[in-house]
Amino acid sequence: MTFASVQELLQGTRQAIEVNGGVRVKDAAALRGEAIDQLVHTAVFGQDDVREAARWLIWEVGWQVGVKSASIDSLYQARSRDAYANSTVAAINVRAMAYDFARAIVASAKRRNVGSFIFELARSEMGYTDQSCAEFATVMMAAAIKEGHTGPIFIQGDHYQADAKKYASDPESVIDGLKKLIREAIAAGYGNIDIDTSTLVDLSFPTLAEQQRHNFERCAELAALIRQLEPPGVTISIGGEIGEVGKKNSTVEELEAYVTGFNAAFGSRVGQKRGLSKVSVNTGSSHGGVVLPDGTLLKVAIDFDTLREMSAAARGHGMGGAVQHGASTLPAEYFSKFPEVGTVEVHLATEFQNIILDHGAFPSDLKAEAYQYCKDKLADEWAKGDTEEQFIYKTRKKIWGPFKQQVWTLPADTRAAIRGQLEEKLEFLYEQLGVIDTKSLLEKYVKDTPKISKPQPEALKAVAA
Repeated sequence: MTFASVQELLQGTRQAIEVNGGVRVKDAAALRGEAIDQLVHTAVFGQDDVREAARWLIWEVGWQVGVKSASIDSLYQARSRDAYANSTVAAINVRAMAYDFARAIVASAKRRNVGSFIFELARSEMGYTDQSCAEFATVMMAAAIKEGHTGPIFIQGDHYQADAKKYASDPESVIDGLKKLIREAIAAGYGNIDIDTSTLVDLSFPTLAEQQRHNFERCAELAALIRQLEPPGVTISIGGEIGEVGKKNSTVEELEAYVTGFNAAFGSRVGQKRGLSKVSVNTGSSHGGVVLPDGTLLKVAIDFDTLREMSAAARGHGMGGAVQHGASTLPAEYFSKFPEVGTVEVHLATEFQNIILDHGAFPSDLKAEAYQYCKDKLADEWAKGDTEEQFIYKTRKKIWGPFKQQVWTLPADTRAAIRGQLEEKLEFLYEQLGVIDTKSLLEKYVKDTPKISKPQPEALKAVAA
């Protein structure tokens, strides 16, 4: 399914696309057929020039057929004004089977007229899933094209996190690494970036402002860079975070100290430009859930009262509200509560991974091989006292990079069956989160989306000429 050269790519897609200086979609239906499948496989598994050509073409034809990478900031500004309520956006970490998973996200949203959903990838996930910013943005665009989506899509860099241990000994190199990642994300076409310097909070200080200082000052520095680099006409949505997920629960007082400090530090760098769109808080969840010795998950309690108060406080500062991380493995009855208490966004990851791996159609021999990989290559992560079930559950997220091509190329009926169950789960979540029939919100608040352009690869120019 992968084109071997730029010339072969142009010949193989000529029924759908014409490349002659610029790009023109000749047949949108043909594009959504085998053409986009071959293009996206080439964009991921192709070599050098042809890979870059495929990525650029997908981006360009996406805009032509109405798929637009956008910032969600204007929607969250509307939420801060109480222009709408009782609706929480699902931000979905696309770790595994990225093209098929993203297709499931789009197909289920389209079927239920869902306006806002976010494709996201955390900094840590980029490594163990083997997905760069450029690849991720391309694949999300391709999935939206495949499913006939029109309108904005929201691509988000999640948890652009500072390593606290490295920061203690070499703070500038840590921040420089985050700046490099931000540049890559913006160049790839991301409209949304979540900065997580909450790892730098130091609770040993006596006042909240002192505890949060490194967090808000470094976040402001990185946010200022985003404002300097964002494309003309685009206000990238920037998220901040006040407490590391899985640690102590956040408080309104911490939020106030953080936002006050951030606004002052950010304003001193860029003046009156737009600041944060949202703020992530900790209310009792943890990433991936808490796994018990038998491999099942502990039922956790979420402090919804505090979440309500922090969302209201965030809106008082012009943000959409508070963000809940680590939500996908929570009990089903919790999800309807997030819109009730004004949560602007929830982040969902592990449960979708569980659906893929535990689906009856997922090949048992491939799963066994992947689990053996965990035992052979990740044994140093086996915590003392953990059962094998706990170890596998905690580490199996790291199989997606090494086994990337195998899962991308599973039989079509296998992938379709898995997509079906993903769509079922997604539709349940969309309903619980209050985003069914909300496309009109985007039409009202996220309109006139400026095109995010990318330079045409030289190899494509040469062959097309």
